[in-house]
Amino acid sequence: MSVVTSQQISKLYDRYSEQDVLFNKDINRALLLNTKGIHLRCLGYQWPCILYSSSMTSAKLVVNVKTPIKKVIEQANRMVSLNYSFLQKDKANPISFFMKAKVVSYAPYHPEKPDLNFLNLEFAHRPPDELIFRLGELLEAQTNSNERKDERIVMNPSVQQDMRLHPKEGVAISIDNIPRKCILRDISFGGAKVIIFGVPTFLVNKPSLLTLKFEDPDLQVQIAGKVLRFEEVQGRKDLAAFAIQFDEKAIPTEYKLRLNQYLKQAKRK
Repeated sequence: MSVVTSQQISKLYDRYSEQDVLFNKDINRALLLNTKGIHLRCLGYQWPCILYSSSMTSAKLVVNVKTPIKKVIEQANRMVSLNYSFLQKDKANPISFFMKAKVVSYAPYHPEKPDLNFLNLEFAHRPPDELIFRLGELLEAQTNSNERKDERIVMNPSVQQDMRLHPKEGVAISIDNIPRKCILRDISFGGAKVIIFGVPTFLVNKPSLLTLKFEDPDLQVQIAGKVLRFEEVQGRKDLAAFAIQFDEKAIPTEYKLRLNQYLKQAKRK
């Protein structure tokens, strides 16, 4: 976890404690969730499970009820412990912690998979700062990616450094599956503007793939989109500035987190 103050943790908890994060491959990668380390413990028994969703006050799991899990849970008056586990980029061992919780309900997962059930848990206490920070940062980034989708960040050497965009290999783009050299003029949660060589009219409405490479920590993201329009670059007939609109469903959560971190940093300056 980055260095954060208790005030920042409290702010994240107050704003987002009841909001659920639905886990998928994209979210798992962004949060560095150690899926193999998620398990449920009760009366000395331990079962692997899938973390389907989580807030700071509750969680929903997918468990195999073919095991004696239901019987054991009822014997424990429905009190269980859920183990969270997250990878750490700068350390070999994951960070793990247990959350005491009560099972409030069971529900079938899928008609074709009768052995699987949803388990709905309510936490018995406030979670550790680590969980508040990870979920809170994610929810904040998702909120800002919607509310500030079109807010442009104009690129210059200072911004590039603050954003930790790689100085030499930070930006690459392909349009209609053809790689092209480019200069990143501005960027936002919802799109980007790039200056590239090419005949503008032939590139409008073509699919694009923008690749961004960051440092500290190392991160490479690819964002699919399409070319919306172009503007002429004064005095250069061989160049044009192309507006790229990202495919909202294809924007990596890691990108949203990185951009949100930059915006917060810029606000503090």
